[in-house]
Amino acid sequence: MFNDLAGTQVKIKVVDIGANPIDGDPPYGAMLRRGEASVVGFEPNPSALALLNERKGPDETYLPNAVGDGRRHTLHVCQAPGMTSLLEPNPEVLDMFHGFPDWGRVLERVEVDTVRLDDLPETAGIDMVKIDIQGGELLVLRNAVERLRDAVVIQTEIEFLPMYKNQPLFSDVEQFLRGQGFVFHRFFPLISRVFKPVMVGGNIYGGHSQQVWGDGIFVRDFITFDGYSDDKLLAAAAIVHNCYDSVDLSLRLLKEYDRRRGTNLGSTYFDAFSGGA
Repeated sequence: MFNDLAGTQVKIKVVDIGANPIDGDPPYGAMLRRGEASVVGFEPNPSALALLNERKGPDETYLPNAVGDGRRHTLHVCQAPGMTSLLEPNPEVLDMFHGFPDWGRVLERVEVDTVRLDDLPETAGIDMVKIDIQGGELLVLRNAVERLRDAVVIQTEIEFLPMYKNQPLFSDVEQFLRGQGFVFHRFFPLISRVFKPVMVGGNIYGGHSQQVWGDGIFVRDFITFDGYSDDKLLAAAAIVHNCYDSVDLSLRLLKEYDRRRGTNLGSTYFDAFSGGA
């Protein structure tokens, strides 16, 4: 873990929008268990929220709000809970792939009130934002400009095909975040699917040629380091190391910290992970 290698005591604050544990351990999970992170999570699904609260530790807070633009929206509840969205599924695209026509079938439409991240005091002073809400990510980000000024790492679901009608795609999200001072770092993960009727190994989940969606990792500008306080450099270095194994970027951030402070954390870190000391 980063603190062990760099000899630091960094603790980060995470906001997780769409914190449903359906996908398993979040990328910051190890930091949370070590007391090196706190999280404010949002999950409007009652059963998922109950599970989060049942399992939570002392550094975890979970709220039932749907995050968006502060207005009322229609929630499209789908056969597969992971497809439920404020946006309507797009049959023209879903029909190209195995499974999705069934998973994206809308069972009911429910009116829900949303909240803006900028309006919630619980989200002040964040370091990392994670968003996975099936096409509503850009809506959240556009209404979180104040909070984004504090953040140094954003992990957001992105899609390359409009799985939902009028859905913003990767290029839209990247362009907006670039305007907020973030640089695209990597995909984590990147998911492909195979066009029907082809199937890979009899597995409807199998991928092949078409990249469909993934999570995009965006980091505050690591070219000029504009917008970083000294503490935020350490927070970003800890996040990219612990969550994404980006040791090279972590080292770059530490070297900027050392340049400002006259310290030697970068060398300590490099020697520790490379076996040089």
